[in-house]
Amino acid sequence: MGHAKLRNRRGQPVKEFSATEAKNAFGQVLESAERDGIVAISRHDRPRAVVLSMEAYRELAGAPGVTLGKLEAEFDAMFESMQAPGWQEAMQRGFDTPPAAMGRIAVKAARRKR
Repeated sequence: MGHAKLRNRRGQPVKEFSATEAKNAFGQVLESAERDGIVAISRHDRPRAVVLSMEAYRELAGAPGVTLGKLEAEFDAMFESMQAPGWQEAMQRGFDTPPAAMGRIAVKAARRKR
């Protein structure tokens, strides 16, 4: 049974080295990590570890963590906004809008954001 290929943030497959290849050609592993941001190391045809470029590591290390409390606060705020007068009717109009009309509305909104 095969495994799903690991992908980077851009959706591209991640270069994978076997553990033996990584041991014998570590310079190539480092070059690939520097160039691509991430390299997978596999054992018995399954990814077991990754090597990250410093840039990718700093990006991950500096990324703010999402905590349960933060998610709860976001949910509460969203729920509160849904209690506003007219919200249910507006949602129903959205569900009743034909797909072609919804597409035109989305295109118009996207053009306004430019």
